[in-house]
Amino acid sequence: MEQSIAELVRTSLLIVGALFPIVNSPENLPIFLSLTTDLSTASRAVLARQIAVYGFALLLVSVLIGTHILAFFGISLPVVQVGGGLVLVAAGWKLLNRADDDDRAPENPPKPPKASYLSRRAFYPLTMPLTVGPGSISVAIAVGANRQPGSEAGWTLPVAALLGCAALAVTIYLVYRFAEAIGRILGETAMNIVVRLSSFILLCIGVQIMWNGVSTLLRTIFVGPR
Repeated sequence: MEQSIAELVRTSLLIVGALFPIVNSPENLPIFLSLTTDLSTASRAVLARQIAVYGFALLLVSVLIGTHILAFFGISLPVVQVGGGLVLVAAGWKLLNRADDDDRAPENPPKPPKASYLSRRAFYPLTMPLTVGPGSISVAIAVGANRQPGSEAGWTLPVAALLGCAALAVTIYLVYRFAEAIGRILGETAMNIVVRLSSFILLCIGVQIMWNGVSTLLRTIFVGPR
């Protein structure tokens, strides 16, 4: 029993440690603010909660059954990296070339959006691919694939996945919930600079993830499976 508890703690910390730097990447916060300039503080709070819920679900599914889903559709992990990298490149390019909102007069007061609109917007692009993108999904699938087939306590991975993904969801909610306050502290000019830099970083991350998948696929062509 003690060995099972130790395995549970180790796996939970592994999930949090491997995914925390990716899902809470520094460039997420200014991009979130840039994509929600037309929303009120209350709407952003709703988005933060929904992003946390969607992120929890995506990460949990990726850890527990991600390998089975890919096998069912006949999709390899490098192909997921290439496709997800392209999505990130497109999102980063769009944000990098987005016009400044300095001269745009905001609505006063802004109309409260419908719940269905917030739900759709929370999933794409704020949850997928901004928060839980191809990088974090790849890592989550890899963590889940490291389970021991003949381990005595098969319950450790599902419980560890629940605990680890729940902890990550809490951090996601806190980051986005207080993003507006952090933006006010930085100031409008600083935020514009950070958004441009973050957009470029996001584009580069997409290229890197895409290249990881492409290089793996090229190795299978020239070297062949071992």
